[in-house]
Amino acid sequence: MGWLLAFLIPALVTAISLLIISRLPIGVEIESWQKAVIAGIVLGILNGIVRPILFWLTIPVTILSLGLFLFVLNGLIFGLAAKLVDGFSLRYGFWSAILGAFLLGLTNSVFFQIFKLVS
Repeated sequence: MGWLLAFLIPALVTAISLLIISRLPIGVEIESWQKAVIAGIVLGILNGIVRPILFWLTIPVTILSLGLFLFVLNGLIFGLAAKLVDGFSLRYGFWSAILGAFLLGLTNSVFFQIFKLVS
């Protein structure tokens, strides 16, 4: 049961963050709170499984770019989640994905600090 809460709490925080981000004029669009919860779960799964694999495959590029490629990697994961979840879209494509991923990380960090949640 503990592992389930450790997965669901960050997914719900991510869903709330996505709903906030979708109100900003950056091109991230979410149809409903249900779609936001599904997108939060999908993002959690992608960040847990796909992101580590991509990270290890792109270490040379990340080192050469002094870590800036991680923004691209986060944008790719965010964009992939938008492709997988019906009702979660990016109006301006890859730029919305990079900016949305950055703001999602920032918003999640603020929520986790304010409410002392463990991710």
